Amino acid sequence: MFPKPKNPCFSSGPTAKRPGWSIQALEDVLVGRSHRAKVALKRIQEVIDLTREVLQIPQDYYVGIVPGSCTGAMEMALWNLLGPQPVDAYAWDVFGKLWVDDVKDQLKLKSTRTFIETQGRMPPFQDDEPFRDIVLTWNGTTTGAWIPDLNWLQNDRSGLVIADTTSALLAIEVEWKKLDAAAFSWQKGLGGEAAHGILVLSPKAIARLESYTPPWPMPRLLRLKKDGIFLKSIFEGQTLNTPSLLCIEDARDALLWCQSQGGLPALVERSQKNLKVVSNWVAQTPWVDFLVKNPKFRSSSSITLDLIDVPESLKWDVIHGIRDALDAENVAYDINGHILSSPCLRLWGGPMIDSQDMEKILPWIDRAYKKVINEIKK
Repeated sequence: MFPKPKNPCFSSGPTAKRPGWSIQALEDVLVGRSHRAKVALKRIQEVIDLTREVLQIPQDYYVGIVPGSCTGAMEMALWNLLGPQPVDAYAWDVFGKLWVDDVKDQLKLKSTRTFIETQGRMPPFQDDEPFRDIVLTWNGTTTGAWIPDLNWLQNDRSGLVIADTTSALLAIEVEWKKLDAAAFSWQKGLGGEAAHGILVLSPKAIARLESYTPPWPMPRLLRLKKDGIFLKSIFEGQTLNTPSLLCIEDARDALLWCQSQGGLPALVERSQKNLKVVSNWVAQTPWVDFLVKNPKFRSSSSITLDLIDVPESLKWDVIHGIRDALDAENVAYDINGHILSSPCLRLWGGPMIDSQDMEKILPWIDRAYKKVINEIKK
């Protein structure tokens, strides 16, 4: 029998904890304390500072903890910043399409162009008009497709670039100076707990906030201004609602581990190594291929695999059979693709996954596939 991974958690969200994590990592948590107490505010600010350092966010950008996970952070950016200039909205996965729907159907911005692609494919990126705002999802978690860079954007844009970066961060080096609003959450790259989001704003985004007031009503949990003035305090630890200090402590632990590994370059290398392990296996395995055919756009964090020898009508049955077989063996959990995506296996390859574990899971997948196929043929 094959050796098993040390950590069977390969879900694409929430993702695996850092290697070696245990509940003892949270023994210094400030339970029972007010989040407004000096000691708690200091801990929250430490998490903000660590986030800036690990992700190499410029010092003149604002980093804040907000409610509602990446969804809340992204909604904050869209509802506060969009409106005064036309918008280009890009989507190549389930969540990207949700942001397109927000722009078109909720905010009802009529001067919007949409660029939407199907599973595993990417829209063209050559029509950038610098006066238009851009909304995109950097890494399509449900498709396994991401943009490798923002080189297609023109310099000196007057329009803002708003990005859902949640499953790309820590697996890719982001060009922050080309981003004006970035939303993400702890439960992707950091393997953290859910419900809290991070919103990063550029100086240009702050200028937009201070010069523009949206015409629509703004729920209190989305407001970034009070009496027309930017709520800078949100980005200094004064969260809009009560944060979980357990989650704060868990994020702090993960960020300190990131530092100990050598920071962002080492984390990107860990994720790339996971993709390389899977790539070598795919090259030697006749029944599987990447869902994303173009290696340029192939994510190293959310790795999606297509069953090329299985009829489309049976793919989900086979995928669920593989998932259940590996779950029963405590080898791998939750490796089926998103229910709204094309049928696929999906392996999280972010930096919290050891490449040795990725190597160990692959022969188990091959074994489970053959077993499920044989049962279907009976």
